[in-house]
Amino acid sequence: MAEKAIGIIGGSGVYNIEGIEIIEELSVETPFGNPSDKVIHAKIDGVEFYFLPRHGRNHHVLPHEVNYCANVYALKSIGVEYLISVSAVGSLKEECPPTTMVLPDQFIDWTKGGRRRTFFGEGIVGHVSTACPIEKGLQKVLEDSCKEVEASYHLGGSYICIEGPQFSSKAESNIYRSFGATVIGMTNVPEAYLAKEAGMAYATLAMVTDYDCWREDDHCSVEEIMKVMNSNNKTAQKIIKSALKNIESNRFDFVKENTFAIMTPEDVMNSKQKEICKVLKA
Repeated sequence: MAEKAIGIIGGSGVYNIEGIEIIEELSVETPFGNPSDKVIHAKIDGVEFYFLPRHGRNHHVLPHEVNYCANVYALKSIGVEYLISVSAVGSLKEECPPTTMVLPDQFIDWTKGGRRRTFFGEGIVGHVSTACPIEKGLQKVLEDSCKEVEASYHLGGSYICIEGPQFSSKAESNIYRSFGATVIGMTNVPEAYLAKEAGMAYATLAMVTDYDCWREDDHCSVEEIMKVMNSNNKTAQKIIKSALKNIESNRFDFVKENTFAIMTPEDVMNSKQKEICKVLKA
């Protein structure tokens, strides 16, 4: 297990970062099933990190099919403490046009309840605060990296997570705008909340691909999104390289929300439950 390792969950574009060196591919077993794919242990400019393709390297896993518990647990079990989420999103605000990098600080869960969203249960009672789901120190790293590579970015705002896989209707899109949400996506919940349960610093780099469908002249489609994705991926790769370098130079401390989360006494747990708690609290 590495000490304070850096992890990235995102799309396959990470494979194409200039100068990436693949060290090994790890098959990580978890008590919650299999992660989306093997964990890639890689290096860029001398900085080691772990990468997990959220939808699998062949993009074969739908957002609601992602085993979020297995993904986050797998990364925590190999020592990841700083977790960067790279995600494509739609914009719900005029001031965040396509190609903008949004660094949200809040989430709204608008999924349908079918996703396992906690490591607790089945004999383990625990509660964590998600009042501040984004770790400010890691968000600041992403902001500094956006500035360094001269990327267009927006600091703050709420990411509303819908179930998918369909995009919104216009009526739904306008409801989400009425909530004050900044961007809309399908993957960061429960991912962000699980990172809190695992005592990890979590921050999102949300790449705007479209205006969802709330504007009269816009109609969200895969074709439109893919036109922007290539540009977004190139920008995100530059930001990731910068962020890795900045974290490497300052493995900062942060408050772990899970320190006092588990309420069930250890002496009544079985060996599997004890191992889960050991990994989460490491």
